[in-house]
Amino acid sequence: MDIIINKCTPEQLKEKPKDMHHLPFGRFFTDHMFLMKYQDGEWGQPQIIPYQPFTLDPACAVFHYGQEIFEGMKAFYSQNGSINLFRPYENAKRFNRSAERMCMPTVDEELFVKAIKELIILDKEWVPKEKGTSLYIRPTMIATEPAIGLHSSAEFYFYIILSPVGPYFKAGFNPTKIYVASQHIRAAPGGTGEAKTGGNYAGTLSETEIAKKQGYSQVLWLDSIERKYVEEVGTNNIAFVVNEEILTPELDGTILHGITRKSVIQLAKDLGYKIKETKIELRKLLEQIENGECTEAFGMGTAASISPVGELFYKGKTYQINNFEIGKITQHLYDELIGIQTGEKPDKYGWIEKII
Repeated sequence: MDIIINKCTPEQLKEKPKDMHHLPFGRFFTDHMFLMKYQDGEWGQPQIIPYQPFTLDPACAVFHYGQEIFEGMKAFYSQNGSINLFRPYENAKRFNRSAERMCMPTVDEELFVKAIKELIILDKEWVPKEKGTSLYIRPTMIATEPAIGLHSSAEFYFYIILSPVGPYFKAGFNPTKIYVASQHIRAAPGGTGEAKTGGNYAGTLSETEIAKKQGYSQVLWLDSIERKYVEEVGTNNIAFVVNEEILTPELDGTILHGITRKSVIQLAKDLGYKIKETKIELRKLLEQIENGECTEAFGMGTAASISPVGELFYKGKTYQINNFEIGKITQHLYDELIGIQTGEKPDKYGWIEKII
């Protein structure tokens, strides 16, 4: 299906950030957006329009029942001057898995990727070239039928917005401090934990605020049944290096199917590292940190890529990892992944999708 493009007038064009070296995460948005509406059982005309607010009925289902999903992706400038996407079809597949779980219509994968490409081509001047920067892509679907009764909406908006960003964490690629949840849970078996839906994140905010007040940037969530197994961090998956083996929590229905996680697992295997998807008991892990068996920890996600972890805090006690320094395995995996994304290293996997 062809995408209709309605370009901004000169008066509608925005002023770009003056300092592309120090971009805050998710605060600037490009000139255009993609929009497609669902009504009467089918998707309507896809279009690219000037970035603008929506006017929605106060009774829309998204406001009352949280029927909403989203994705997170990035586009990168490569060394040869091209602009690339990283594994966009994986995002399209995950978006549709989330849609099915939240009783929402799916989006054709080819159209999903085509819409992103055409939008970026139009707003290519917004893609930052500075080291450590990228163009963040946020595909979203919201329920827009104005009806308060609890049922799946019959009307939806699928839209995509773009944001030039710097590092997700203020520390950049430096060890972060993580607070281990002790009061609340993120997801339960049979719930929506593996869907990328807003409620999963809203429910984490109260404990995240507790963590931030104590100087911690993220929360590490435990399982909902026994409260003793590590699951994931608020915005990414996590891994630990124990006795030279990389351990990451297994996907059990409560953990998001991370695309960066999937890529890191493949990279680690091909680089000769031992890696295992398994249950990780917090008590044992903390003992391994204390006795030096656990030498590294790192997060894996689109927003922060690979982010080293230097400290865990649990029930009043801190556990420092590797003297709060970046580990050699973490650094190696980061260099390989970023190298592929930016074109500095060859892409033997076919992960890169060239835009222009």
